Amino acid sequence: MASSVFLVVLLLLGAATAVLSIGVNYGTLGDNLPPPSQVAAFLRDRTIIDRVKLFGTDPALVTAFANTGILVTVTVPNGDIPALARLPAARDWVREHISPFYPATKINRIAVGNEIMATADKNLIAHLLPAMKSLHAALRLAGIRDVQVSTPHSLGILSASEPPSTGRFRRGYDRAIFAPMLEYHRRTKSPFMINPYPYFGFTDRTLNYALFKPNRGIHDPATGITYTNMFDAQLDAVYSAMKRLGYGDVDIVVAETGWPSLGDPNQPAVNMENAISFNGNLIRHMTSGKGTPLMPGRRFDTYIFALFNENLKPGSTAERNFGLFRPDFTPVYDVGILKGSNSGGSGGRTPVVPAPSGSGAKWCVPVKGAGVQALQANIDWVCSLGTVDCRPIQAGGPCFQPNTIQSHAAYAMNAYFQSAGRNSFNCDFGHSGAITSSDPSYAECKYIS
Repeated sequence: MASSVFLVVLLLLGAATAVLSIGVNYGTLGDNLPPPSQVAAFLRDRTIIDRVKLFGTDPALVTAFANTGILVTVTVPNGDIPALARLPAARDWVREHISPFYPATKINRIAVGNEIMATADKNLIAHLLPAMKSLHAALRLAGIRDVQVSTPHSLGILSASEPPSTGRFRRGYDRAIFAPMLEYHRRTKSPFMINPYPYFGFTDRTLNYALFKPNRGIHDPATGITYTNMFDAQLDAVYSAMKRLGYGDVDIVVAETGWPSLGDPNQPAVNMENAISFNGNLIRHMTSGKGTPLMPGRRFDTYIFALFNENLKPGSTAERNFGLFRPDFTPVYDVGILKGSNSGGSGGRTPVVPAPSGSGAKWCVPVKGAGVQALQANIDWVCSLGTVDCRPIQAGGPCFQPNTIQSHAAYAMNAYFQSAGRNSFNCDFGHSGAITSSDPSYAECKYIS
C-alpha cells in the first residue's frame, strides 16, 4: 500500500460520553477522484472522521485540511530517508514541508517511509532511525513540539506470532534495530506503528476468525487466552515482541488495516459481506475501549484502508476496491462513518428499545435444533467483542433465567444482530441463527430491537 495516500482513522471512545472518531485511508491513485478541498469538506461536515494520514506531503492535500480541525499525518517518501539522516537536510525538510502549513493545518505526526524493513534495502534500514531522530530534532529547533515522528511496519518484522505470547522480532533485527528504535519511541513519547492485515493472513479454516465472526477461537496455552479474532492476536503478538525487549509500555498505532469489497473470481472471500463484517466489527471492537487480551483497556489509533475505490491502482481487482466511498462520495457500504448513521453510534452499543408487536421489527434467535456447543461459541464470541452488553444474561440479570445456553444465546445473538446493522448475514452465526418477527422478550427480559 506504499504508493497510496492515506487517511488516518482514530477510533476513540470518550470516558464520560461515547465519542466516535472514524477515518479511512485516502488514496489518490484514481483519475475520477474529487478535489482535495471537497474531500476535506466532506470529511469535516458529513463524517465523524477527525484525523487524516497522507502518504506524502502534497501541498494541495495538506492545505486542503487547513482550518478544518482535522489532524494530519504526513509521510516522508522512502527514497528521501538516507539524506534526512543528516540534521541540515532534516531542518530543510521541516522548513519546506511542515512550517508553511503548521499550525493552520493541524499536523500531528510524520511517518518516515512505509514498511522499510520489508524492502530489505540495507541502506534504507541503516538510515531509518537516524532520519527519525534528525526530524525530531529539526522539529524542536523549529519550535514545534507537538508533532510526533514514527514509521509504519508490516508484520513481517516478526519471526514468530502464533500463538501471540510467542511474538518476537526477527533475529538480528531485534537488538540491533528494534531495541534502539523502541527506546527512541519511549523517549519521545511517539508510537510504534504497525500494519496488521487479517485479510492477508487468513486461510479457509480461519476466515471467520479473521472477520470477527463466530468461531471456535485459537488457544494460547502460555497465557490461557482463547483468541476469537485474528486482529487482537496480531496486535498482541507485536506487544509480546516489544515486551520481550522491555518496551511493552510504548504506544501502538495501527497504521493500516482493511478488507476489499470486490475481488477476482479466484478470491471468493473478497466480497461486500466480508468487507462490512471486518470493518464494521473492527470499528465496534476498537471503540469499545476493551483493548486486547494482553493490553486490556488500551486504545489504538487505527487507520482503515481506504477512503475511495481507486481505479488506477495496479494489481488485482481487490486492490482497487478497498474503499468505503465511491468518488462521488456515495458509500460503497455503511459502517457508521457518516454523521447520523446508526451503525456506529453510541460507541457501538445499541440502546435497548423494545418494539411493539406488529411494528415490522426483527429479532435474531437460534434455529431449532442448534447444537449446544455452537450456541455456547456464539455467546463467548459476542460477549468477547466488548460491543454488546452481556450483563443481562449474567447471574442476577433480567435475562439470566431461564439459565440455559439456548436462552442466553438467543439474547446475545440478537443483541449482536441489532448492533451490527440488522443485515441477514449478521444473524447467520454459522447457520445456527434465524430472523424472526416475533418479539422474544419475556417478563423483565427485553430484547433489543
